[in-house]
Amino acid sequence: MPPVIDIRSLSKTYASGFAALKQVDLQIRPGELFALLGPNGAGKTTLINIVCGIVNASSGTVAVAGHDIRRDWRAARSAIGLVPQELSTDSFESVLNTVAFSRGLFGKAANPGLLEELLRQLSLWDKRGARIMTLSGGMKRRVMIAKALSHEPSILFLDEPTAGVDVELRRDMWRMVRGLQQRGVTIILTTHYLEEAEEMADRIGVIRRGELILVQDKATLMQRLGRKRLTLQLQRPLPALPAELADWALELADDGHALVHSFDTANAASKVPELLRRLAQLGIDYKDLQTEQSSLEDIFVDLVHRAGSA
Repeated sequence: MPPVIDIRSLSKTYASGFAALKQVDLQIRPGELFALLGPNGAGKTTLINIVCGIVNASSGTVAVAGHDIRRDWRAARSAIGLVPQELSTDSFESVLNTVAFSRGLFGKAANPGLLEELLRQLSLWDKRGARIMTLSGGMKRRVMIAKALSHEPSILFLDEPTAGVDVELRRDMWRMVRGLQQRGVTIILTTHYLEEAEEMADRIGVIRRGELILVQDKATLMQRLGRKRLTLQLQRPLPALPAELADWALELADDGHALVHSFDTANAASKVPELLRRLAQLGIDYKDLQTEQSSLEDIFVDLVHRAGSA
């Protein structure tokens, strides 16, 4: 199945000489939830804005749902719903009229039933007659989401959609996102809440200084780059690590009452039983053990740090 978004050798250099994107290649699969992660200024929003037709690329090509974004921009843009970082809408207009107008911009026929369902899903129906200026920041964010979905796009971009919003909105939004994905909508997400990406995403891309440094299925990424930490609570404290354990990646903690072993999940898991047998041979007894798996946040920080050091 061809990609729903096909990005080839995409670059963006501003008049100042700043290279915001550098030869980015990325293919998004139909129906997936793709999380694009990166530090501030990495190029996430620039990439989204180019795909959505807001910013012009310096070089490269982008196809959306089979349509080139330059030659067939109208069809490409009609396939996309965008929830931008910035809250930008007519402050004097009502919620319902704002969302209805957004649908009309894409040439869609009026559909009051669909808009009512959309506003109810986002807990906005009771506010349908309220002016945008009277809403809280969280409610305004809900309106932006409703606008993005009003023309029933097949692709949805969410650029930091939960930044600075309440827990209730985050919960409502992710419930809606799951429903949209189940109906076949492709979703591209940027977020600073890495636990959201870890829970929701099918694939993850990491961008740094305009370069896409990694794209991988989430499960594979967690397995390949994740680390585990085995902590053994000892029966008796050790004053120092025995010389016989010098070849192991071990450290003492808790004033010698704990022995900690960190290892790559992909390579060293099978050596844990060997370590436990070695401890038994040395007469080092433990009363409890626990393991911790590295999170996506740990992996992300490590990736960005390594890329910066290269």
